[in-house]
Amino acid sequence: MGPRTRRLIAATSTIGVLGASALAPVLSTVVDRAVSDQRPAAASEPGAAATDPVEQLRADLQAILDQPGVAAAHASLVVRTADGRDTLFSSEGSDRLLPASNAKLFSSAAALEVLGPDHRFTTSVLATGERRGRVLHGDLYLRGQGDPTMLAEDYDELAEKVAAEGIERVQGRLVADDTWYDDVRLGNNWAWDDEPYYYSAQVSALTVSPNTDYDAGTVIVDVRPGSSAGKPAKVTVIPETDYVKVDNRATTSASGGNTIAVERLHGTNTIRITGTIPMGADVDRSWASVWEPTGYAVDVFRKALARHGVHVARQTEFGATPSNARLLASHESMPLRELLTPFLKLSNNGHAEVLVKEMGRAVSGEGSWSAGLAAQSEALRGLGVDVSSLRFVDGSGLSRQDFVPADQIANLLVAARTRPWFDVWYDALPVAGVSDRFVGGTLRSRMVGTPAAENVHAKTGSLTAVSALSGYVDSADGEPLVFAMVQNNYLGINAKQVEDQVAIRLAEFSRTAQPDQGVARIPSVPKTTYGPDGVECSWVKAC
Repeated sequence: MGPRTRRLIAATSTIGVLGASALAPVLSTVVDRAVSDQRPAAASEPGAAATDPVEQLRADLQAILDQPGVAAAHASLVVRTADGRDTLFSSEGSDRLLPASNAKLFSSAAALEVLGPDHRFTTSVLATGERRGRVLHGDLYLRGQGDPTMLAEDYDELAEKVAAEGIERVQGRLVADDTWYDDVRLGNNWAWDDEPYYYSAQVSALTVSPNTDYDAGTVIVDVRPGSSAGKPAKVTVIPETDYVKVDNRATTSASGGNTIAVERLHGTNTIRITGTIPMGADVDRSWASVWEPTGYAVDVFRKALARHGVHVARQTEFGATPSNARLLASHESMPLRELLTPFLKLSNNGHAEVLVKEMGRAVSGEGSWSAGLAAQSEALRGLGVDVSSLRFVDGSGLSRQDFVPADQIANLLVAARTRPWFDVWYDALPVAGVSDRFVGGTLRSRMVGTPAAENVHAKTGSLTAVSALSGYVDSADGEPLVFAMVQNNYLGINAKQVEDQVAIRLAEFSRTAQPDQGVARIPSVPKTTYGPDGVECSWVKAC
């Protein structure tokens, strides 16, 4: 798998794991009953005849896990009733595995607890010095407070408000203030060969998103054929910015396939475009992360000021806004309840990391991963999660130093149903088989035409040799169930197909159905687009 579709990665600053928690009352019986209730082996002998529907379900789920390639890997699966009273199946549920983007279940739930569904991010323009006519004899400050949804048009709106104040010239500097969070842009040991790509964008309190997927700290690179064969390809960067440099080596071909490749050179803001694009081809669209997105944001804002007739005499600098600066304009983000949709549906890594740092800022006044993860752990403790049994070093699951047992994912899923924000969270999860990407999300092409379609609400997860699917499903009787499945270290199998088999079987489960007599049954899975090399569709934007 190439760097564009790999999601290998690493760790942020180390955080101590909090002590063991007392499970929430709704979960008080789960652990005690797990061993006696699950009995997977007794119900899953190949060829064994089940005597009741639950035993048949267990036999079928075990048969799925016993498939060639699955059994040789490390697969963990826990299924419970949604009230947490009964464990219907558990296999290696206490084993700590890499969760990939299932980590977002924890960061999003904790953010709802700590920040609340109505939390918003603010971006402001402030000034120092005196106004004399249309001239500001002082500095202009652009202060970011973490908004990952700021678009170029939002910076344009701020610039328009500055111009409406009657300011045409700023004699001082334009100062970018990103001090709301720390200056650690990437998690420790995140893979260097992934950092040029949008799914590994740098985290800053002052940033820009190129469109309403809200991939903060990235630009869109559109490549079109030139006027004739042999001519250079035409390249457009969105939004317009001088902060990145385009090194266009791509050419136009008379025919053939599209071989365009777009990559930001490591440690720079030079984006190199190579390959060929045939005459008549549609636009080739790629995303690239930006090195130091604070500078990118202030460049976009400076251009917006110029368009609205506000000239800043001195250069751009970076620093904190003085306490005596006066407010000229501000912009508020959508509330967290709305941000959850692009965050969870499209598995947006940057949103997870911003929310972690924002939790740290809210609880301890420190916008860092360490402070945010400490706040997250406290919130998870209150949600019935045994935080002593897991480890997080980031919010997105991008790191390969995150370890989570499936039974703690199930604990979270059960406890979340008791929280006032649950409906918002549940609706933000991807929905199987719904083609609208802001409904189906990363499950939009999976389980189509099965009992799981428009039924399963679950979070996906993907890294190299890591796959996860955890969430909610209603049985054929309408009984709500929770399930958590994490697979690590697999080779030569489609792990997502295995997850779909589990989800479909749960959607088919009925306590009143007469069990099959004979061998365990593995559900068939419809032809599905899983994305290149099995990664989540939204991560490569192509499917």
